[in-house]
Amino acid sequence: MKLILLPAALASLHAVHAHGINPEHIHKRQETTTTSSSSVAAATGSSSAAAAGSGSASSAAAPAAATGASVPASIATLSGSGVPALSALTFGMPTGTTYAPTTTYTGGAEATQVSSAIATWSYTLSEWPAMDKTPPTDSDEVKEWMKELEGHDIPDLEPTVDGTCASDPNNVADAESRGWWSCGHYTRDTDITVCPDQYTWGVTFDDGPSPYTGKLLPYLAENDITSTFFVVGSRVIEYPDLLREEFMAGHEIAVHTWSHPHMTTKTNEELVAELGWTRKAIKEVLGYTPTLMRPPYGDIDDRVRAISLAMGMVPVIWTVANNVAFDTNDWNVAGGTKTGEQCVETFSELIGNATTIDTGFIVLEHDLFELTVDLAIGYNLPAALKHDPPFKLEAVGKCNNIPTSNLYKETNQNSSFPYDGSSSSSNGSSSSGSSSSSGSSGGSDGAAAVGVPIVLVGVAALAASLMAL
Repeated sequence: MKLILLPAALASLHAVHAHGINPEHIHKRQETTTTSSSSVAAATGSSSAAAAGSGSASSAAAPAAATGASVPASIATLSGSGVPALSALTFGMPTGTTYAPTTTYTGGAEATQVSSAIATWSYTLSEWPAMDKTPPTDSDEVKEWMKELEGHDIPDLEPTVDGTCASDPNNVADAESRGWWSCGHYTRDTDITVCPDQYTWGVTFDDGPSPYTGKLLPYLAENDITSTFFVVGSRVIEYPDLLREEFMAGHEIAVHTWSHPHMTTKTNEELVAELGWTRKAIKEVLGYTPTLMRPPYGDIDDRVRAISLAMGMVPVIWTVANNVAFDTNDWNVAGGTKTGEQCVETFSELIGNATTIDTGFIVLEHDLFELTVDLAIGYNLPAALKHDPPFKLEAVGKCNNIPTSNLYKETNQNSSFPYDGSSSSSNGSSSSGSSSSSGSSGGSDGAAAVGVPIVLVGVAALAASLMAL
């Protein structure tokens, strides 16, 4: 997807491609399901259909998918094991079988990547906020988590209107100074946005776990691929066994908020609630607290960054290089605004762009719907594996050479992370691909000047600190 960095064009683009998933699509997919995953939802009567961590609750009915994309016939007619032909992967298609965990891990099972046992998990509905809604801010938990912000310089930035550019011209004009990624792809040195080594593909899946994560995991195992799963707290308590299966298979687990909101629209207290409850859910299910997070829609600014860092979580965003975002657009297919063929065409452009930058890259994909999983395991990932020169596909922490133990608070051996609240100047420099061509913070008055607690310079230095033993 070509990214135009003129504010007006960006506003229009972001209004159309806001990652909102059509609720009608969710309904059509759910009503044709033939089996159900074992989950907490079965006991509580809750369902992933309500917003499903994808912003669907506020999404208008999506327009009909466009047609006419040029895709090689050999790809369009491909039908792998359990994966429909590409021409069939489109909005409203029937759903196949859902996938329960292949192994149920009980508390005390050994997690080899952290050399420790996972937690014993029990679920009491009344102890958790409502699913897919920003949690209340007056709870004892949120009040306690707010104390983590003490001693940190949190920028005094007003929340945005709705997280999009079209609705918020005043903040769009100020996007660079506030480091707003949504409107200009502005990043800071504390953001992880690339894999350092060229031809390295940072594999990430957002919005799960879901009943279709179980279709993805065997493919990743068969092809020796590790992924970072940015999980939604509401899905974690709905499908705890699937989260455990991800973790026990050696994949990295990171925070993706409780209800999948545009984070820049939230108050400080609401941000803390979104991050804190998700962090708590993961801790309760696994026994480990992630030190990485991803803002839904990439919607982050310096206020969101500062709060995330104060709570011990480093932001991770997909790569933008040569004015192209490494976003597969699979969510657009699930939302009805693109066809599967158009998604693969966009993906082909990404692969071509990947060979022109001198770093690796982080790619955005989703495991919430069977449709997005099918696009990944039937088309996108196989194309990446067959690419010449070959790509190395691995999780974000791994591709940044961060020890797995440092990806979780309980096993982190790096004394300089989480941050101590001090700030130092950033030089704002970056290698090709580490920030957008117009979105670099630039100069020593970047993140540090607006209050983001920085103790390191650049992605490489940040990774080096996380690697420290």
